[in-house]
Amino acid sequence: MGERAANERQPSRLRPGDSASCPRYHAALDIIGRRWAGAIVRALLAGETRFNDIAAAWPAMSHRVLSQRLKELEEEGIVRRVVHDETPVRIEYRLTDKGEALSDVVAELSRWADTWLPEHAPN
Repeated sequence: MGERAANERQPSRLRPGDSASCPRYHAALDIIGRRWAGAIVRALLAGETRFNDIAAAWPAMSHRVLSQRLKELEEEGIVRRVVHDETPVRIEYRLTDKGEALSDVVAELSRWADTWLPEHAPN
């Protein structure tokens, strides 16, 4: 008897005024949900800044894809490319304030994954 009738709606767990359809939410998922984008953000949050260090953190990601995702994240204002005028030239990638703001999201998703996904989830 404690179960709700099949046609009775569950209360919303979203913010007041939010609906199931939200263009900004969809756009955010398109940016961060793109293959390897979240992994790159996580590597940058962990302190990796050089291309090869990010690549080493995720060996299954090709260098071509890493380069492409870094460019896309830079275009979105999430990553900043820093060129040091040295010989040889040193390039680093850093999160912008917009990118740093994803730290809570990444931490929560990591906690969710630790709880609900098998220990050796596929890449």
